[in-house]
Amino acid sequence: MPTYDYRCDACEHEWEVFQSITAKPLRKCPKCGRMKARRQIGSGAGIIFRGSGFYQTDYRSESYKKGAEAEKKASEAAKSDGKKSDGGGKTD
Repeated sequence: MPTYDYRCDACEHEWEVFQSITAKPLRKCPKCGRMKARRQIGSGAGIIFRGSGFYQTDYRSESYKKGAEAEKKASEAAKSDGKKSDGGGKTD
């Protein structure tokens, strides 16, 4: 749930409210009690990534990792078989 900034047009009080996206904007100021509160347009929160990085494969399931490893081994085996069967010599 996002945090919204509000400002009262009557007393200029500013505050934040943690509420659902589907919730209706507040109208009553908690300081003066008048119905002059407005939701402010904010820039939103920034995301900060720290560490060495995040990759698509960081959170793969174990079954996916095993399947990928088996596929890699099969691919490498096919490549090595192709090199052995290719004699490279000329036939007359």
